[in-house]
Amino acid sequence: MAGASQTGGELIEEETTETDAVAGVAVVISAVLFVLAITAMFGRISLSGTVARVQTLTLLGGLLTALGVAVIAFGVGSRFGYVQTDPDPSAGLVAGFGAAIPWVVIGGGVVSETLDLGPTIGVIGAVVAGGTAFAVTVLPREDVGSTLPLGSLLALIGLVFLTGVIGPEWVWRLDWAQQASITAGFLVPTATLFSALYGGWASAKAYGGFGARGRHMGAYVLVYLNALSIVAFLFILVAFVVVQGVPGLLNGAEFGFGTGPQATILGVSVTLPVSVPFVMNGVALFNDFQGVLPAIVGTIWLVIGAVLLAVPLGVGAAVFLTEYAERGRFTQVVEVATNGLWSTPSIVFGLFGFAFLIPRFGNGKSLLSGMITLGFMLLPLVVITSREAMLSVPDEYRDASAALGVTKWQTIRSVVLPAALPGVVTGVILGVGRIAGETAPILLTMAGGTFVPGSQTVDVLGSFQFTSAPPFVANPALLEATSALPYQLYALISAGVGASSNVGNADEFRWATALILLIIVLSFYAIGIATRYYFRRRLRHT
Repeated sequence: MAGASQTGGELIEEETTETDAVAGVAVVISAVLFVLAITAMFGRISLSGTVARVQTLTLLGGLLTALGVAVIAFGVGSRFGYVQTDPDPSAGLVAGFGAAIPWVVIGGGVVSETLDLGPTIGVIGAVVAGGTAFAVTVLPREDVGSTLPLGSLLALIGLVFLTGVIGPEWVWRLDWAQQASITAGFLVPTATLFSALYGGWASAKAYGGFGARGRHMGAYVLVYLNALSIVAFLFILVAFVVVQGVPGLLNGAEFGFGTGPQATILGVSVTLPVSVPFVMNGVALFNDFQGVLPAIVGTIWLVIGAVLLAVPLGVGAAVFLTEYAERGRFTQVVEVATNGLWSTPSIVFGLFGFAFLIPRFGNGKSLLSGMITLGFMLLPLVVITSREAMLSVPDEYRDASAALGVTKWQTIRSVVLPAALPGVVTGVILGVGRIAGETAPILLTMAGGTFVPGSQTVDVLGSFQFTSAPPFVANPALLEATSALPYQLYALISAGVGASSNVGNADEFRWATALILLIIVLSFYAIGIATRYYFRRRLRHT
């Protein structure tokens, strides 16, 4: 008997290990479906095409059906003791509502549209389908409740794709919305995406044996898939812009010694080994290849000016609020005001610059007006992040400095600010990412034209002049209207500017402009991240 018990235990252990392996494969299938759904959503794979020599819809339908059957098998096997698990008495209300939502949508859509019984009967069908899914999830034991409704959902969607009920050309025209419809290009990736989430959650719970461990593993899978989606969306967005923009960016480009323009380095005239007309030229009638150099320079100076205005003022205000002002109604009002200003739409800042700044700078659009307007937009975030960074500095640092007889200002300058600099830089990075792509303030305060000739590239450093009247220095370049990449891209897309032959292929020109704007924003991010890393290293070594 002892030997029989030992043999039985070994069989159960072996069976459980194989079951875990199958459940692990089901989780992997969910991740694969998730990736395929995101890829299809961005049009990287075609629903009418193939993936690994298999029709896309056939592949999606087959994987969903297999995943649904596996999920149901886990629940049934656990319920009848074929799989060793430790389920709770119920899957819970949250799981019930989660399972009911897709069945409400499916039940209502099938009854009202597929069976053509009208919206009223469709509501009844939705309630019946959702209520049934909710009851089947909550009332039985956890292993059945967590798998049967969701596995049936996955299998149903998979069979719909496999049988061609929804094909690549499928369209659902909405009678209640004029000229609106739901296409297979939207429905299939979306349904696959959510099915992958449901399937991954149920498979992970089965892999963990249900109970507390299963719930934790299900939560981990959902977190990982959501994190994967965020990273995937970011990389796909960047990759999409790069792929679309590189042809226009390299239009007319030449590489090799003696092919680029002349440049003076340390008093010696040299020929650059690279020639990229798109980033080296403006727009001129006799240019072989047109470019956006004035807009690039205008964007860079715009961001630099906004940072130079906002950072000193914002950090100074944060120092006063944190280190000098008493916590009370005044600081609460300032905190609410800064949060409100950061949430204010950019068009409001643009109208402020148009109504308040432009009349004071010669009644014309100017680079200075754009700098100040975007500086005001950046200022609230600098105040908020700087204040939070200073509040996070431990009071022990201040007390230790005061115990050494150091003045308050010296403590702030030598202890508080260095410790808070990484947080301040983080706020500036976030703010620059927003203001560098703003269009409305630039349109109202600074933009002087969509295509500016290369000879009109703004020269801020070379335009400073000393005068005999206050403020004893002048810079005409700051008072001139110029272009910037966000406004130029807006005009290229919305106003149709750029379709003429003097700028080449309009689509390539637009995407190349978007790529350059993305590169500039990411460059500012890189500078900010490097600065933050530098200050953190200095802080660790002090």
